[in-house]
Amino acid sequence: MDRTDPIIKLRGIDTRFGSHVVHEGLDLDVYRGEILGVVGGSGTGKSVLLREIVGLQKPSAGSIEVLGVDVRTAEEDERQALEARWGVMFQDGALFSSLNVRENVEVPMRRIETLDADTRAALADLKVSMVGLPYNAGDKFPSELSGGMRKRAGLARALSLDPEIVFLDEPTAGLDPIGAAEFDRLIHGLSRSLGLTVFLVTHDLDTLHATCDRIAVLAERKVLVTGTMQEMQNVHHPWVHEYFHGPRARAAQSSAAAPDRNGQE
Repeated sequence: MDRTDPIIKLRGIDTRFGSHVVHEGLDLDVYRGEILGVVGGSGTGKSVLLREIVGLQKPSAGSIEVLGVDVRTAEEDERQALEARWGVMFQDGALFSSLNVRENVEVPMRRIETLDADTRAALADLKVSMVGLPYNAGDKFPSELSGGMRKRAGLARALSLDPEIVFLDEPTAGLDPIGAAEFDRLIHGLSRSLGLTVFLVTHDLDTLHATCDRIAVLAERKVLVTGTMQEMQNVHHPWVHEYFHGPRARAAQSSAAAPDRNGQE
């Protein structure tokens, strides 16, 4: 992880919906090659923040810089070039129901005019394989997939253009414990093998333990604290303490410390 220069830099972010203030003076840095987990109580604007970074929603004030580009003021061509350098996976994959998995994964590739149909299909099949889906999954429609398979297909689409950054919104929500653990391992493995920077919104303590290099806690309308899982244990803010010391946190810690099936830590 390179901590000398943030790959994502947020400064003074204010987010308001009428009189309701979600973020106020929020600052955050994300470093190249890290998996950052963003957590917070209900209504703290975790997913809102993700949508602001990728330009789907505009904050009321502040600056958002990604890969050296100001997201809020970029010209259209600069903006399109930037979007090709990140991938986004929303909850449950957010796949197009009328397209099969291969066609869903091809959607971002269609902006590249030099890619012919056969090449797009071959690359899509490669991405489908990378996320651990069976060889015939490309021909299936979202309605024919389990929840875990839809999430993997959504991740394959996020990886379509070989991005430098991947944004994941509650990637393990709705999965059973075994499926969630498998997805955690997939995210961690892909991040390391592909050199990805991952911005991960989650409430899942097991995911934080299994995948994240750092954690950012949203509370009191800002990023209250950032640090490693170990550093979170020493934060005395009431919500942070309860979240990282409660029964679920203790269970997640025990699970993370337990040996795997091969008897290895």
